[in-house]
Amino acid sequence: MSSDGGSPSLPYQLIATDLDGTLLRGDETVSQRSRDALAAATAAGASHIVVTGRAVPWVRHILDDLGYRGLAVCGQGGQVYHAGEHRLLTSVTLDRQLAGLALAKIEAETGPLALAASRDGLEGEVLAGPGYRVQEGPLPVVPFEDPAELWSAPLNKIYLQHPELGDDELARVALEVAGHFVGVTMAGEGIVELLPLGLTKATGLSLAARRLGLTGADTIAFGDMPNDIPMFGWAAYGVAMAGAHDELKAVADEVTASNEEDGIALVLERLFPAA
Repeated sequence: MSSDGGSPSLPYQLIATDLDGTLLRGDETVSQRSRDALAAATAAGASHIVVTGRAVPWVRHILDDLGYRGLAVCGQGGQVYHAGEHRLLTSVTLDRQLAGLALAKIEAETGPLALAASRDGLEGEVLAGPGYRVQEGPLPVVPFEDPAELWSAPLNKIYLQHPELGDDELARVALEVAGHFVGVTMAGEGIVELLPLGLTKATGLSLAARRLGLTGADTIAFGDMPNDIPMFGWAAYGVAMAGAHDELKAVADEVTASNEEDGIALVLERLFPAA
């Protein structure tokens, strides 16, 4: 479902899709209609790049199921992964000393947080500490009790949860008190993340696009959460899903149907009509 070139006659030469809440349905599958629409667009000469907050170990099985052979941007922009070669091309890790300082400053404002972390690498585990609410599903998580375990290997990101504060409020406080040490984003329900400073989906997408000889001006992007805002800012055209966060809808060029109702396919079928 990926190709390496483009035709200047195409409406967009690059299609960038988020996964959760966007390309994926709630059961973690991609509908046949969405598969067909992406296949038609890539057959016409466009390239498709998956851009997800998930690190490579949590996305590889989905890409394999799709028959996806091209580049994917994972880990909130921190990883560029070659799906066809099962190879990590670039990876940015979180400075653990700065992350520890950021956590201390955030907890000074909010009180104790429940923590999880994504370790770097093709086989990087996701660790979940006491009280962290893990979303149901097939994605593997390794529990930890000793806080030292959190810092014992290179990390892509740290996940924060608070027993009382909502996600938007927690992200706001974290950004206010620690935003000059680390990046802060809200990627979904119960998913507030600390990232390397300056890292966004747009960072990784621009690197991947450059490898294809493409730019933001060539790109249409699809997403549903505030972590997709930088990607929309980079792309020529941003499409939010019907169930998207209000902050993303506010900067979108278009709002399509939900991920359960083939919202991506509806737009691509309009832009890349079958011959």
